Amino acid sequence: MAGITIVIGLIGLAAGALIGCVGVGGVIVVPALVYGLGFAIQDAIASAMIGYIFTGAMGTAIYARSRSIRWDLAGWIALGAGPGALAGAWAINFVDPRALELGVGALSLLSGLNAMLSRRGRQGGASATLDPKRLLVIGVLTGALSAVTGTGGPLVLVPILIWLQLPTLAAVGLSQAAQIPIAILATFGNFRYGSPDISGGLALGIGLTVGTLVGAKAAHAMPRKLLERIAAIVLIMVGALILIRLGVKQLA
Repeated sequence: MAGITIVIGLIGLAAGALIGCVGVGGVIVVPALVYGLGFAIQDAIASAMIGYIFTGAMGTAIYARSRSIRWDLAGWIALGAGPGALAGAWAINFVDPRALELGVGALSLLSGLNAMLSRRGRQGGASATLDPKRLLVIGVLTGALSAVTGTGGPLVLVPILIWLQLPTLAAVGLSQAAQIPIAILATFGNFRYGSPDISGGLALGIGLTVGTLVGAKAAHAMPRKLLERIAAIVLIMVGALILIRLGVKQLA
């Protein structure tokens, strides 16, 4: 049992480093728990959501201290993300996760390609297009998809914000803040509709927290251009891996 707990913590450490740096590390958590440790998909998602409470708090603290969070945007996203997460926690028992994974994979791949090829809007000029109504819709979508897939808010939110030409550091900062209401309300929903593994979630949370600390500090130490390039490459790789994994499942 102790060995499994250590492995869960190491999974969290690796995912947290990516979440803290470029915001998309949550994609490895659920597959690692399911295919590596034999968790049921619902249990893996519930444990991941418990862990994201801790990584959200750590990431938000670091990015806020560095003044990398646009609070005028974060409030509207959080307002939509909370109800979306509750709805996602309820829907997890009825929705085919493969369809949602397909959407997340395509979004990540296309957003990475868009960020790699686009030369526009890297100085924060997208704020005019992010009006409250749009932010609320983005928040609901992020909360629902995150709760259903167990990927955490950043994997869904960062590609959307980068697609809308928000600077990478600002996008990752917003995704850290969005994790908190998403993870808390999704966890509440998971307890309401199931019985999450608390010990697994706590072990994952410790690893995610340490990893997020390292990744966030690395992100703020990098030149902006390098961070944007890394984020684009990681998004492309994550999107491609999700789509390849779904294709393998279909053929199996």
